[in-house]
Amino acid sequence: MGYVRLTGVTYADPELAYDTFILFTGADSFTRLIDLNGTIIHEWTFPGVPPRILDPALTRGQKGTVGLQLSESGDVRGGIYANGSIGQLNWNGDRLWEWGKEAPSGAARQNHDWQLLPNENWLVLVTVPRVVEDLGPHVIGDQGLVEVNPDGKVVWEWSSGDHISDLGFSERGLELLRETVARDPGNPWGCLEMNSASALGPNQWYEKNPEVNSIFHPENIIVSFRKANVVGIIDKTTGRIVWRLGPYFDEKSGDQHQRILRHNVPRPLDQISGQHNPHFIPKGLPGAGNILVFDNQGGAGYPPAALGIYAGSRILEIDPTTKQIVWQYTAEDSGLPPWTFFSSFVSNAQRLPNGNTLITEGMNGRIFQVNAEGKVAWEFYSPHYGYGVAGEPEVTKPRVEGVDRLSLTPLVYRSQAVPDEWVPAGLRKSAVVPVDKS
Repeated sequence: MGYVRLTGVTYADPELAYDTFILFTGADSFTRLIDLNGTIIHEWTFPGVPPRILDPALTRGQKGTVGLQLSESGDVRGGIYANGSIGQLNWNGDRLWEWGKEAPSGAARQNHDWQLLPNENWLVLVTVPRVVEDLGPHVIGDQGLVEVNPDGKVVWEWSSGDHISDLGFSERGLELLRETVARDPGNPWGCLEMNSASALGPNQWYEKNPEVNSIFHPENIIVSFRKANVVGIIDKTTGRIVWRLGPYFDEKSGDQHQRILRHNVPRPLDQISGQHNPHFIPKGLPGAGNILVFDNQGGAGYPPAALGIYAGSRILEIDPTTKQIVWQYTAEDSGLPPWTFFSSFVSNAQRLPNGNTLITEGMNGRIFQVNAEGKVAWEFYSPHYGYGVAGEPEVTKPRVEGVDRLSLTPLVYRSQAVPDEWVPAGLRKSAVVPVDKS
């Protein structure tokens, strides 16, 4: 008998759910826009890492434009090297802008994140093969950022390898990092795995006191290093990391979220591990100015972080001025064991206008909404499968024959809640139908 798994919408409470379109790329590398009934509204035949429908305020009023990966690089190393070009498509799939051939290496090598900025430039997370002196004599995939103008010219760049000293590693941690690089310099996901980058945007902290809170300048960039357990803010002017969470926390706090006080907030931030998509909640939304992050609690760190016995991920909302947790979600907030919500890699969270939070439990292809009290309001499991190595989408043949075997996965890297006004006029969502397949 084959394995049977429920897919599509498995739960919907019309009174609790925030009605919105949802965009995601399935493991079959198609990008789809759905409504809360699971109906496919539109699709594009390209993946996005991540896919995003763009705010018309940034596209001169054009609705339904989307940013996706448009070609492969052909680089056999795969992973962070695999992408050839990224670009912007309109609703009909016509290419409005594409960047890759103009990149210094002749390929975009975009991975993990990108953002269209208010000045119409693109902030792109990229990979550059080079020697990083702080990490030894080996050529590695050094991840960094470029800002690209509409003509395809790089007007600003930043490399993580130039800022190893800003990441706060202990002597032992730096030694372990170097050992990791020496052991596998060609690792297709990088030794730090920078997996997120976005401009802070307008925020209350900077507006209240620009001189004191200059680190929160709207043009500064918040980044994440998954394998280092570090979240940092880059000063756009100097390039320095001027604010940081991790890599280490008070030794008594490492298992705090596994103990009875774990749901008391506010409280000091305890051990994050393998985190994804930290970002400032935008103005106008509940919690604006706080950091929302998917804390995977997956194995990571130099040295590896001590994690709880029962694997479970969590969503954290953090006040950046106090570095305290002010709200969190775990499966226990839905009355379930912690291991029923867990993704050791990928995933994200997004605050919605009614105070709900959209969560992508990416490893399992699960997208769902919870309200502020942790009650599940809507849940969807992707029915779109693809083959990958250890769950990662397959872009090249397995690196180690007979060991890295292909497996069937429903993986979703990230999802995006898309406002009605960002898509072409005339699209109608059906009323949310109550569903309970629990």
